[in-house]
Amino acid sequence: MAAKSTSLFNRAIARRAIAESFKKLDPRIQFRNPVMFVVYIGSILTSGLFIQALFGHGEASPGFILAISLWLWFTVIFANFAEAMAEGRGKAQADTLRRARRDTMATKLAEARRDATAETVSATTLRKGDFILVEAGGIIPADGEVIEGVASVDESAITGESAPVIRESGGDRSSVTGGTRVLSDWLVICVGCNPGETFLDRMIAMVEGAKRRKTPNEIALNILLAKLTIIFLLATVTLLPFSIYAVHATGHGAPISVTVLVALLVCLIPTTIGGLLSAIGIAGMDRMIQKNVIATSGRAVEAAGNVDVLLLDKTGTITLGNRQAVNFIAAEGVTVEQLADAAQLSSIADETPEGRSIAVLAKERYQLRERQLSSLQAQFIPFTAQTRMSGVDIVGHNIRKGAADAIAAYVSELGGDFSSSIRAAVDEISRRGGTPLAVADGMKVLGVIELKDIVKGGIKERFAELRRMGIKTVMITGDNPLTAAAIAAEAGVDDFLAEATPETKLKLIREYQQGGRLVAMTGDGTNDAPALAQADVAVAMNSGTQAAKEAGNMVDLDSNPTKLIEVIETGKQLLMTRGSLTTFSVANDVSKYFAIIPAIFAGIYPAMGRLNIMHLATPQSAIMSAVIFNALIIIVLVPLALRGVKYKPMPAGKLLLQNVLLYGVGGLIVPFIGIKLIDMALVAMHLA
Repeated sequence: MAAKSTSLFNRAIARRAIAESFKKLDPRIQFRNPVMFVVYIGSILTSGLFIQALFGHGEASPGFILAISLWLWFTVIFANFAEAMAEGRGKAQADTLRRARRDTMATKLAEARRDATAETVSATTLRKGDFILVEAGGIIPADGEVIEGVASVDESAITGESAPVIRESGGDRSSVTGGTRVLSDWLVICVGCNPGETFLDRMIAMVEGAKRRKTPNEIALNILLAKLTIIFLLATVTLLPFSIYAVHATGHGAPISVTVLVALLVCLIPTTIGGLLSAIGIAGMDRMIQKNVIATSGRAVEAAGNVDVLLLDKTGTITLGNRQAVNFIAAEGVTVEQLADAAQLSSIADETPEGRSIAVLAKERYQLRERQLSSLQAQFIPFTAQTRMSGVDIVGHNIRKGAADAIAAYVSELGGDFSSSIRAAVDEISRRGGTPLAVADGMKVLGVIELKDIVKGGIKERFAELRRMGIKTVMITGDNPLTAAAIAAEAGVDDFLAEATPETKLKLIREYQQGGRLVAMTGDGTNDAPALAQADVAVAMNSGTQAAKEAGNMVDLDSNPTKLIEVIETGKQLLMTRGSLTTFSVANDVSKYFAIIPAIFAGIYPAMGRLNIMHLATPQSAIMSAVIFNALIIIVLVPLALRGVKYKPMPAGKLLLQNVLLYGVGGLIVPFIGIKLIDMALVAMHLA
C-alpha cells in the first residue's frame, strides 16, 4: 500500500492538520473532550477579559491578559493538531485505497457457469447472489467467492505487493476483493455483498480516523480525567473568595485575578494527556495500517495489547509452508541415484520452492549437476490442477512427478504397476506428517520423494519473546499427535492441538476464555470462521474466504499469519504509550504547582516565596512560563504519541517500574527545566 511509506510529519498531512486544527474549534467538537473543553472555555473567558482591559476596566494589564489568552488558544489548537495529525495519516491511507476503487462494468451471468447467458451491467446494479464473469485484464467489480475457474489476480491496489496471487474455487483461496484485477484466465464469481459497500469501501471507512470509536480503556481514562478536571475546577473557584478574605485579613497584597485563576486551572488539570489521548488511540490504529493490518475498531487494537493466549496455525505460520525435499526413497530394482537423477530432470523447469529443493537435494547429496536444456532436447510438461503432476519428455524417457495417486493412475493407464512397497513408503511419509511425491519413467515407478514442512528460522526465538511477555502459544494443526508433538517441540510452542477441527478449535478458545484468558488467533478458511468469531482478537487473512474476513475483527492485507505477533506487540505498544504519557502528564502537573502557587500567594503570604525554588523572576513571568510550557509540551510530545513508546518484551512489573522511573521522574524534572528556561527567555526579551 502506497501510504505505508507516509513519514511522521508529511508536509501535505501537516498542512491539512493545521487547517483541521482550526475547524476543530467548533464547540460541538471541543465538548467531546472534557479536559480540553475547560481550556477552550478559559480561552474564551480570557479573550473577553482582554477586550474589557482594552477599555480601561481590566483586572490586569491588557498585555498580560492577551499573552495568557493567546497561549491558552495555542494549547487548544496544539491538542487539535495532535488529533488532526493522527487522523490525517489515516485519511491519507484512505485516499490511497479510494484511488483503487473504481466504477466498472460487469459481465453478469444468468447461471453459475461460464457459458451461461451474459449481459453487461454497471457494477453498482449487482446484488448479493449475482454471478459474474471476469476474464483476463478485467477488474473484479465486487467482493465475492470464486465458484468456477482458476486465475492469477493482481491485488497490489489492496496489499501493495506487486506479485500476483492465485484465486480458485473450492478452497481457502476463493475470496476476491472488488477493485482488484484478473491477470490471466477467468473466474466466475458469486457476489458476496452489495457492491455499494465492498470490502474496499469498508476498509476506507475503517482507516478514517475521524470515524473511530473510543475503546473502553480510553473511555475509562476520559472519565478519570473529567473527574480530576471537576475537582480542580471546584478547588480553583474557591481560591477567589479565599484570596479576597486573605487580603482583608492580612492587610496587604491583592486578590487573585480571574485571568490568573484560569491559568492556574489549565496548569493543574491534566491537559497534556487530555490533548494527546485521542491522538494516541487513532495513532494505534494507524500503526496497524502501517503493518498492512486493518482493524475494524480501536477496541480490537486495545484487546491485542491484553492477549495472553495465542493460537497459531502450523502451516505457513510456524512452518515455511513451502515444503522442502528431504529424502529419496527408491523402488525395488532402482538405485537412489537413478531416482534422484530423474527427480532432478523433472524439476529443472519447476520454479516452485518444492521443485528447487528437489534439484538442490539431488545436487548436494548425489553430486548431480543440472543439465543444459539445449543438450537434452527436452519437452517440459507443466503442472496442472487437473493432472496434478508435471514432468519432462527427453529421448527415450517420459518422466513424471506428482501426487502419488496421480502417478499411480498414470502408470496404470500405460500398463504399469504401483508396487505395494512404494504404497507403504507413501503411507509412512504421510503418517510422519510429510508429503510424498511419486516419480515415474513411463510405466515404471522409480520411487518417492519425501517433502517436509520446515520450521521457520528464528520462530523459536519469537515464541521465547512471547513467553517473556506472558503469552502462551498454542499450535493448531490437522496433523496426527505424534507429528504435531515433534513440530511443537522443534518450534518451541507451549502447547498444541492436533487433528484440529472447527469444533475442537472453538472448544479450546472457550475453555481459555472461561479461565479468564484473552485469546488471539489467525485464520483464512470458512472452517476457521466460528473460532475467529469467538476469539477476542481475530486476524483474518485477506486471501481467505469472505466468511473468515467477516468473522475477524482485523484483516491482514498481506495474508501473513505470523503478523499476529506484530499485532499483539502493536496493541501492547498502544497501552504502554497511553500509560506512559498519562504518567508524564500527571507528574509534570505536580511540578507546575511549584511555579504558579508561590507566584499567586507570595503577595498575600510572603513566606510562600520560599516555595519559589526555581527562582522565577516575577509572579507574572512564573504564571506566563507555566502556561507557555503547558502548551508547548503537547506539541513536543506529538511525535511520541504518533510513533508510540518503544516496546520491549519483559515482565509487567519490570515494565511498570521502568515507565514510572522514566516518565514519572522525567515528568517531574522536565517542567522545572522548561519553565525556568522560558522564564529566562521572557526576562531577556523584557516581556516580564
